[in-house]
Amino acid sequence: MKNAISWFEIPASDLERATKFYETIFSVKLNALDLPNIKMRMFPLEDMMGVGGAVVDSGGFHKPSSTEGPLIYLNGNPDLQKVLDKVEGAGGKIMVPKTEISPEYGFMAVIIDTEGNRIGLHSVPYNM
Repeated sequence: MKNAISWFEIPASDLERATKFYETIFSVKLNALDLPNIKMRMFPLEDMMGVGGAVVDSGGFHKPSSTEGPLIYLNGNPDLQKVLDKVEGAGGKIMVPKTEISPEYGFMAVIIDTEGNRIGLHSVPYNM
C-alpha cells in the first residue's frame, strides 16, 4: 500500500462557495464532475495513482462538521503559511495556527472552511 488514503470527499452545502474557497487558498482549478445523485469538484491530480479527492454536494448524504468525523490533512506545501494567509480572506477561519510537529515531520494547522468543515493542513520541511 503506497498511501493509506486513496480518496476523500469534503462535504459542501454551497458547492460554488466551497469551490471558490479551495481554489482561492490553494491557487488551483477544481474539476467539475456532476453525476445524477452527487456533484463533485475534484482537486487536480498529476498522477491517477496518487491520492485524489473532491468537494461534494450529495444532497445531504455528506454533512459538514467542525467537531465530528475524521480529520483529513490537505497538502500545504511548499509553504503552509502562504495557504493560511488566504484562509480568512476566502471566508474561512483558522482554528489552529501553523504549528511545528517536529523538525522531521514539518508543520500543521487546522482551519474551518466556508461550509463549516474542520480541515487539517500539513507541510513538510524542504530538505525532506
